[in-house]
Amino acid sequence: MGLFSFLKNKFSKKEETKPSEQEEKSLKTYEKGMQKSRKNFASRLDSLSKRYAKVNEEYFEELEQILIESDVGVDLSLRLIEKLLDDAQKEGISDPKKINELLIDNMFVDYATSGDSIENEIRFAEGSVTVLLVVGVNGVGKTTSIAKLARRYQQKGKKVMLVAGDTFRAGATAQLSIWAERLGCPIVTGKENGDPASVVYDGCQFAKNNHIDLMIVDTAGRQQTKQNLMQELAKINRVLGREIPGAPHESFLIIDGTTGQNGVLQAKAFKEVTDLTGIVITKMDGTSKGGIILSIRDELGVPVRFIGLGETMDDLQEFDLDKYLYGLLLGDEEHE
Repeated sequence: MGLFSFLKNKFSKKEETKPSEQEEKSLKTYEKGMQKSRKNFASRLDSLSKRYAKVNEEYFEELEQILIESDVGVDLSLRLIEKLLDDAQKEGISDPKKINELLIDNMFVDYATSGDSIENEIRFAEGSVTVLLVVGVNGVGKTTSIAKLARRYQQKGKKVMLVAGDTFRAGATAQLSIWAERLGCPIVTGKENGDPASVVYDGCQFAKNNHIDLMIVDTAGRQQTKQNLMQELAKINRVLGREIPGAPHESFLIIDGTTGQNGVLQAKAFKEVTDLTGIVITKMDGTSKGGIILSIRDELGVPVRFIGLGETMDDLQEFDLDKYLYGLLLGDEEHE
């Protein structure tokens, strides 16, 4: 069974296979959030296949261009086209629609087999505080993502606190404090331009003394020299590891989906200075280039754990490859 048929069957609106109410809500969030990317990618694939009776060299060149312009990444795009040419030749396929379906199958087999497989939800330490370290440059939606993650785990019955480790950006602590007040969760702050590691130390003491389940640590998003960033994060990691066994248990990088390949470069830079366990991609509803998820996975081997598909608190979704594909390729055509 090809991927298109699999997705249609899995997310069919027919009564006998209808998803649960929660799944239906999540699927609609993916459909709506991936609308711009779907228009750019799936619609262009469909239009391309209608212009050619049989595939030829020009067809594959246009296909490659669509992939690159959708932020799939140059290296991955070239590999996919090369494999497609090889498969088409071996199997004698010349039908554009079959070629496109084969491309989609190859794209997402590549995603599923790149890097380690991991559960998206945060893995909690037994009998201790679980620490989530959050990194990312300014302006990517880091503070909002922290708030959304905090709310997600509050709703799962966890006792959550925030640590305002971004002491260098004017207003960063105030912004996080407003979210903490809205969420009704404790926050530990420090002085402006103070040592982030000392704020983290205070956070660890509070977390241990108050039986916190999840401590989410915000960090500075300054893009200065890599050396400064490395030293700052290394010091924070040392403090965390000394005060709480195994901390940080998770390190998430927040990336703005609308920044395209610049986001991939950010991810590479952060991966060099800290051990990332996951990526959170924000503002996916605002980009027409949904391929960035594939590019990041291919180039870093780090999984996308959560995806931001809108402005509301519930629009931060656990990343689901099948729903992502459905939103990118099929979406609301089931309702048409």
